[in-house]
Amino acid sequence: MIRSILLIKFTPEATGEQIEAFGRALAAVPFEGRRHFEFHRDARLTDDAMDAAVIADFDDEETYRAWVADPGHDEVRTRFLDPIRAQRDRILYRI
Repeated sequence: MIRSILLIKFTPEATGEQIEAFGRALAAVPFEGRRHFEFHRDARLTDDAMDAAVIADFDDEETYRAWVADPGHDEVRTRFLDPIRAQRDRILYRI
């Protein structure tokens, strides 16, 4: 299984509603091989943290690559995330 952890820093202009809309839209994308999904906003306990995390588990590397290329995933990224994203960092690892 492959776990993807995506950390996001949003632009200063991003609203809470835009951020929540992104999380809801991403969770709603139907995808057979995605076994687990979480979207969390930072608790704001420090000034140097990222703003949100997306954690998702996929069956294997092929399934993860299919997710990256999935049209529904791409639409969410383009429509909801790209306009409010300042920075993105990711780690992928086997579990």
